[in-house]
Amino acid sequence: MTPFISEIIGTAILILLGGGVVANVVLNKTIGNNSGWIVITTGWALAVYVAVVIAGPYSGAHINPAVSISLAVAGKFPWSDVPLYILAQMLGAMLGSSAVWVFYKNHFDETEDADSKKAVFCTAPAIRHTFSNFFSEALGTFVLIFTILYFTNATINETETVIGLGSLGALPVAFLVWSIGLSLGGTTGYAINPARDLGPRIMHALLPIKNKAASDWSYAWIPILGPIIGACLASLLMLALA
Repeated sequence: MTPFISEIIGTAILILLGGGVVANVVLNKTIGNNSGWIVITTGWALAVYVAVVIAGPYSGAHINPAVSISLAVAGKFPWSDVPLYILAQMLGAMLGSSAVWVFYKNHFDETEDADSKKAVFCTAPAIRHTFSNFFSEALGTFVLIFTILYFTNATINETETVIGLGSLGALPVAFLVWSIGLSLGGTTGYAINPARDLGPRIMHALLPIKNKAASDWSYAWIPILGPIIGACLASLLMLALA
């Protein structure tokens, strides 16, 4: 279980469960059909929790290129490792989204709305406005990264000994992603993770999905660059306040 393998597996699980909850809500004839935004945001938050539990001990559970880049900007992660982490995250996202399609194949076939099927794979804006959409992704990711940079370890006050929380240590980031989704996710679907959007978008283009829509490549740069810019700004502000 190397850092590379753990980033692949962690990101694949993230997309399997995150894309899976979207499929359960938007595809026809699922038991969870039309269960709404609260279910989607909760499912994504719990997907983050599970992914971090798996990958955390081995790679730090970046599972997001914006996290890897921001930690490098902050001096907390070597730049030389960033490309390998991003490659693993992209591979994991592509594997996870493919697994969602296989799992829900019958329901994809039963769903006529092409945009709903695309939504299982990648994000799209509620109102298409380039600056607003970019700002939404940048700000959401800024909140994600800025908060992560200020996470603290549990300690015993008398001795200042750091104690591990085990798998419970993944809960704060799950609550963070849940909060971002509930409060800031309504404009663009809160990708806040370039691999989470680009990897599945590639698979949407490649997989033989029945009556699928175009993969909306004209929008695809926003959930890539927006999160990266927001993440870098979060790291720079943290450094400025240090």
